[in-house]
Amino acid sequence: MAAHDPDGRRSPMTTTSLSAQPGPVARRRWTVLAVCALSMFLVGLDTTIVNVGLPAIGEGLGTGTRGLEWVVDAYTVVLAALLVTSGALADRFGRRRVFRVGLVVFGAASLVCAVAPSLGVLVAARAVQGVGASMLSPVALAIVVSAMPDPRERARAIGIWASVFGLSMAAGPVTGGALVAALGWRSVFWINVPVVVVALVLVAVFVPESHGQRARRLDLPGQVLLTLALGASVWVLIEGPHIGWSSPVAAVGYVLIAVATTAFVRVENRRSEPLMDLGLFRRPVFAMAVLGAIAVFVALSTALLLNTFYLQHARGWTPLAAGLTTLPMAVGATLCAPWAGSLVGRLGPRRPLLLAGAFTAAGGLCLADLGQDTDVRLLLAAQLLLGIGFGFANAPLTNAAVGGLPASRAGVAGAITSTARQVGSAVGVAVAGALIAGAGPDALDRAARPGWLLVAACGLFLMGVARTAAPVRREA
Repeated sequence: MAAHDPDGRRSPMTTTSLSAQPGPVARRRWTVLAVCALSMFLVGLDTTIVNVGLPAIGEGLGTGTRGLEWVVDAYTVVLAALLVTSGALADRFGRRRVFRVGLVVFGAASLVCAVAPSLGVLVAARAVQGVGASMLSPVALAIVVSAMPDPRERARAIGIWASVFGLSMAAGPVTGGALVAALGWRSVFWINVPVVVVALVLVAVFVPESHGQRARRLDLPGQVLLTLALGASVWVLIEGPHIGWSSPVAAVGYVLIAVATTAFVRVENRRSEPLMDLGLFRRPVFAMAVLGAIAVFVALSTALLLNTFYLQHARGWTPLAAGLTTLPMAVGATLCAPWAGSLVGRLGPRRPLLLAGAFTAAGGLCLADLGQDTDVRLLLAAQLLLGIGFGFANAPLTNAAVGGLPASRAGVAGAITSTARQVGSAVGVAVAGALIAGAGPDALDRAARPGWLLVAACGLFLMGVARTAAPVRREA
């Protein structure tokens, strides 16, 4: 193992010697990346794999669209709320240790999901899955960065990481469709168990222990308030069509959101070690990058949910057929994610962000006039465009968020950006569900059209974010 400075980083001498060593040492670093990427793939896959199985889950558990939205958002809301705290726990108690705990929690919750006898049990287990997933995503990336001392290797590793992340999110519906068609909806949860077992063995064998620069204090008040604000926001979006947007119950929800958000800002500004460094939002580039991350995942989750219900309910397609229509999205995301990382390294984040926005907007506009008999080729083209846009988006948004920051703040900035992605996923599912709630098979196409316009608007917003990113630069 390489020696570390007191602040937890590798010394320049150690970095040079490790970078120069071929053979076993280099292979071990890339093995660490592969193990962590496998776990990251699991987290991303579980964010979207359930989508294509939602109609089957609804039939199996006797629930409608509103309940099915909670099956997705219970996972993403908890994941979003706990990402920063899980990262702090890993820095304090050891990244490998927390990573392994996360795998165990995720695997155990997957087992409960697979045998859930009711909607309530399934939603609760999905929330626990989110707890486990929060210990995997940021912690795995920290392990990879720690294992890659050479800047060029680290850049390549992050590019691969982005590619795996994009593939996992986009491949979820395809994988879910195949599993539901062959083995039923419970198989989308059973599949996690062997993957978790393999990951636990590989982590024990290959992944070294590492700690953060210093152990940060846990911000429990901030954590509670953030969870309350996010949960209340998603609750209002999901329940709004049912209870009425102007009902007294909804009004209580609005007040709760406002109070929790205001209290969160006040608490964070007064703490010496806050859950979130809100001072970062004073940097326009950072603030826009966070909003851009939300927009990307609003577009992605909206598109996936609308596609699932439209194809299976309005057109009577099987889960497998519906899942296969997202294959072009998976291909586009997988091919363009590493390309985006290369473009960011050579030209800065502006150009790939412009491409991401343009392709996303084009994908949404393709289906803005969706009908009962829309050509399948147009559906596939829209998915390809969205996948390309998604693939181009992640690397430049992360670069824009952390670029120019000292190392001591870059980790927090990355964690906030990861939280923003999950918030976007939760909001997208809630909005898409609200649009199609109560719509019959004959009306689903019309009900979905505003959702596709929202996807296009997210793409246009990304193009605006690109204007705030660092100017295009050339290699020296």
